[in-house]
Amino acid sequence: MISFTTDYGLSDGFVAACHGAIARLAPQVRVLDITHLIPPGDVRRGAVVLAQTVTALPQGVHLAVVDPGVGTARRPIALAAHDGSRFVGPDNGLLVDAAEALGGIATAVHLTNGEWFASEVSATFHGRDIFAPVAARLAGGVPLRDAGPEITDVVRLPMLYVEQIPGRLIAEVQTIDHFGNVQLAARAPLLSTLPATVLVNDTPAVHTTTFGNAPAGALVLLADSAGYAAVAVNGGDAAKSLALAPGDHVTITY
Repeated sequence: MISFTTDYGLSDGFVAACHGAIARLAPQVRVLDITHLIPPGDVRRGAVVLAQTVTALPQGVHLAVVDPGVGTARRPIALAAHDGSRFVGPDNGLLVDAAEALGGIATAVHLTNGEWFASEVSATFHGRDIFAPVAARLAGGVPLRDAGPEITDVVRLPMLYVEQIPGRLIAEVQTIDHFGNVQLAARAPLLSTLPATVLVNDTPAVHTTTFGNAPAGALVLLADSAGYAAVAVNGGDAAKSLALAPGDHVTITY
């Protein structure tokens, strides 16, 4: 299996071209599309979606391309996680959290074996010409070591801000989902001692386990399915209600 995550959208032929590159080399391999609606160039969002999805997938190759630096000096890489899964994509932090979610990085390589690439490599479409062919070869059983030299200095995304002091938890917005639920960088266990009523950026909120435990339209603080603290509105859009975007800081007072 190859999972596939990008910011390519669905209105062009980019996704299909990558599927085609895989099918030419490994027609027997199943490709499972995670999403192609990552906001353009939003590496953080891509990394979060990938990391919070791969633990539910079968072992395989995870192809991810959110690559605003395509064609520059940024490296194309592949990673092997300790559970045996492999990751293919740009060296911009996109792959690391997902590999960590599957036990950590066992091996990382710089993709330099041109025999694995398309015969002609476009400077602006490494997804089709480098990453998809490499993913296909790995899914077909070719050893990772044949893809290029091992590296130890993969790029990691900066840590997000989290601080807890008596009576206050401050956390950076990590991501916002399709429903407008706001996932914070704070892990869910930090909520364990909070009371049933809190303030989220000075707005009253119900601290509970699920959306329907609060009145319709009420602000809710809960632990989400990925194990993070999250802010939601029962039947509404918390991001719009609180005018929040990724990178903003949220203060929970109790």
